[in-house]
Amino acid sequence: MSGMKALLLPLLLAIGAGPGSRAGYELVHSAPVGTSLVTPDLRDPVTVWCAMLGRARRTADFEQFYVSGKPGESLDTVIGCMNAAARRGVKIRFLMEAKGQSFSDEPTIARVKAIPGIDFRLLDYSKVTGDGIIHAKFFVVDGQTAYVGSQNFDWRSLEHIDETGLAIDDPHAVAQLGAIFAQDWHAQAVIAGGGSPAPTNAREVTADNSGAATLVASPNAFNPPGVGDSEAELVKLLAAATREVRIEVMDYAPLDGQRHYYGVIDQAVRAAAARGVAVKLIVADWDLTPAKLPYLKSLAMLPQVEIRVATIPRAVGGFIPFARVLHTKAMTVDGAVAWVGTSNWEGGYLDHSRNVELVLRDPALVARVGALHRQLWDSAYARPLDVNADYPAPHPGRE
Repeated sequence: MSGMKALLLPLLLAIGAGPGSRAGYELVHSAPVGTSLVTPDLRDPVTVWCAMLGRARRTADFEQFYVSGKPGESLDTVIGCMNAAARRGVKIRFLMEAKGQSFSDEPTIARVKAIPGIDFRLLDYSKVTGDGIIHAKFFVVDGQTAYVGSQNFDWRSLEHIDETGLAIDDPHAVAQLGAIFAQDWHAQAVIAGGGSPAPTNAREVTADNSGAATLVASPNAFNPPGVGDSEAELVKLLAAATREVRIEVMDYAPLDGQRHYYGVIDQAVRAAAARGVAVKLIVADWDLTPAKLPYLKSLAMLPQVEIRVATIPRAVGGFIPFARVLHTKAMTVDGAVAWVGTSNWEGGYLDHSRNVELVLRDPALVARVGALHRQLWDSAYARPLDVNADYPAPHPGRE
């Protein structure tokens, strides 16, 4: 964690969310150490998370994919801040995806479980939807502030991966996040009792775009009342584009985890390009698998589409498994709308798994999200996808 960044003024923007109300959204970014992708005007997640926990008085509810730490690294600081909050009497609940245990390490889970008074539970989200996982990464403090972002509860996400998120004090969005957590916490209790959670929505829920910020989530069938469908909203945003769409995401492909065709997002991107919209897509080098690469090359051959591949060099100290990668999930549309969230752009994420996204329309915040894209796009780490090249299959877990 950079001490300098903690002292710098964050990009905190007040966004009007309707008559008589204000909503705050702070863009938070973590750049892989040792790269030029630094953002000194944006605070890092450890600073923001600990500040939020330091102000906690009653509750802190976490929903995470997995837990992974390393002694002496930044996640230790976060767990220390959770401990301090718990000793002040803050009640902490922690809901983690059951399948995330395979990505977690037991000593760190044990440290989290040892936080005084914590209620730590596992939810196999596939028992909610029949498929999928908790892929959202968010927490809510005192029902007043919240955080949503691409950062996993993982020391590597805080130091060695490009990640973007939002600290939120918009009362409406915070309440919606609290309702999502309550929905999933209840689902865990129902499943633990031998039951099956009932869907809350029989048809698509349309997002309320009357304000300058909109929270959407997936899967639609298990969103709380009033929370819009993220998959439908993403397609609508792409359909509304007239000039330029900038996207950065770790994984992009019209496939699901079983390699079945899933064309919802890809068709919307191609339709935008066919209308003359310039599409500038950055994907991580982890995306260049033999199954996905033909689709990426096919997309890159369209006249209005440019695809660049982000490769983050290994850390000075040597190879770190499952690190040094682009993991941000963000988009800007026509320089007027920004999308920041937790979902990769593949099948399963927006149709079966729990994810959360924020759609933002504040001009300054949209411009800053766009600047993050340009910084990576113009860097030495992003190279054009060569449609004639043979790329080696990625192996992020080993050298």
